[in-house]
Amino acid sequence: MFNPLLATLLLAMESQQVIELRLVRLAWGGQESWAEMNSMVFEKIAAATEATATLLTGGTPDDVVARYREHVAANAQRLRA
Repeated sequence: MFNPLLATLLLAMESQQVIELRLVRLAWGGQESWAEMNSMVFEKIAAATEATATLLTGGTPDDVVARYREHVAANAQRLRA
């Protein structure tokens, strides 16, 4: 079984890496920068909606953290490409 505290700490560290990658993309400016800014806003709304739905349908905070980690990993992979 995975320790929920460890999962939350990993989420925090992984999120910081994505923030760094996004800041670099934003610093370059141009059309990609605007697209990334829009993506960030819509992703946050979608993630919050998904987390709420998970909790309202009987999911646990651990489920929410695990799903957020999946989103963060996908963003990291996309931003490194």
